[in-house]
Amino acid sequence: MPKRILQGTVVSAKNDKTVVVRVERRFTHPLLKKVVRRSKKFHAHDESNALREGDKVRIQECAPVSKKKKWMVLSGDQPAS
Repeated sequence: MPKRILQGTVVSAKNDKTVVVRVERRFTHPLLKKVVRRSKKFHAHDESNALREGDKVRIQECAPVSKKKKWMVLSGDQPAS
């Protein structure tokens, strides 16, 4: 079974070797026919501690690293600022 890959934004990088990533999904409401946004936060393993808040990242499922971390960072793009 392939591992899921999600794309999101880093919302917290305060913990050591851990980032919190918000992944947003958009769908059309079945009754209202309106586009609805839902988001979910994932704790992901960042071995190099290189990511900061606002970075766009891709995360992939992995074996559990700790109680909450079951995702690892694949790649991160620092914003141009």
